[in-house]
Amino acid sequence: MNVLLLNTYAHGGAGIACRRLLTALQGAGAKADLLTATDLGRRWPFYAERLSFLPYERDKSVRFAFSLANFGHDLRRHPLVKKADVIHLHWINQGFLSLDNIHRLASLGKPIVWTLHDMWTFTGGCHYSRGCDHFLQECGNCLYLRRPGPTDLSHRLWANKQRLYPPQVQFVTCSEWLADVARGSGLLQNRPVEAIPNPIDTNLFKPLGDAEWRQARQSLGIKENERVLLFAAMKVSDERKGFSYLQGALQMLKQSRPDFPLKILVLGQTDPAFLAQLPFESVAPGLISAPERLATLYAASDLFVIPSLEDNLPNTVMESLACGTPVAGFRTGGIPEMAGHLQEGFIADQKDISGLSKGIEWVLDLPVGEYENLRRRAREKVEREYQNSVVASRYLNLYKRLVQSV
Repeated sequence: MNVLLLNTYAHGGAGIACRRLLTALQGAGAKADLLTATDLGRRWPFYAERLSFLPYERDKSVRFAFSLANFGHDLRRHPLVKKADVIHLHWINQGFLSLDNIHRLASLGKPIVWTLHDMWTFTGGCHYSRGCDHFLQECGNCLYLRRPGPTDLSHRLWANKQRLYPPQVQFVTCSEWLADVARGSGLLQNRPVEAIPNPIDTNLFKPLGDAEWRQARQSLGIKENERVLLFAAMKVSDERKGFSYLQGALQMLKQSRPDFPLKILVLGQTDPAFLAQLPFESVAPGLISAPERLATLYAASDLFVIPSLEDNLPNTVMESLACGTPVAGFRTGGIPEMAGHLQEGFIADQKDISGLSKGIEWVLDLPVGEYENLRRRAREKVEREYQNSVVASRYLNLYKRLVQSV
């Protein structure tokens, strides 16, 4: 059986998850390939997509938060598509595949699996709904658009999806949370939706030995008595990632514990203005692309904090847990199912700065024995549910079932 994974980029959250699945499938003995928009070398669909949305966008802040899927590449004659027994879509926006392209792929008669990395597949164009529930019936009056109305662009795109989505697509979500939301949507409520998480290489992302742990912390200038809190985002200023809520939580902790020996480690694109607002000393290594270095930074930290306001099944949470580092965050998306409250970390209600501050304090104040139990449970959760062999097996069983049903 030959499996072809399709994703717009090889980078970004979905791109990383897709490449990890490719590795997991190949490690399980499957014949799998990955095709991205970059591999095709033609950029005009990307620019056509962006330009076609400009007359409708509310402002620049939503420019990449809403996708039309009007332009893309016809892949029916591509050699990898021809040899594939299963076509597995992932994140296909920004000019990689149009709705019509997907419809044409389905005309080949091959099973199609579509893994959802956000909400776009069942909305009228937004990748996250920001609390709007119009997708539960038919979209319209969209908050992303300059002139919202009952029959606006989001409503028309929703209707196009309803018309063009092939009947034989098997939808998959990375989290149980997104599966529940998708099953309740107007577009997917009568279609098959299954939840299978992203995989992770537990031989790469793993706890450090004592000597490696001390060396990693010394290289970051961390004192022996300091505790390390880690925050990571591709772009720290992205409102969805909730950095301002982390600032608020840390300010509360500073007020109640002014001498608390805490250092903040910030990964991602940022600037000194953001870091200056933190009440504790910070270290910002920037955007880390090398997975080995990333794993070391997770394992060298005492706590990973993810105050995201919108998220699905964040790779960062999985990476942290795999390294035995507990997680504190909000009750957002699939985060609570990854890091159980008081099991692998601490989960506060969304936007509850006080609760997040208490969670940070609770984890870092645990007696050594209880903290080590927390670390052990974090690692065991990943080994049980997210490691490569487990996820690859679930997908291979799904592929086989679909191929046999054709």
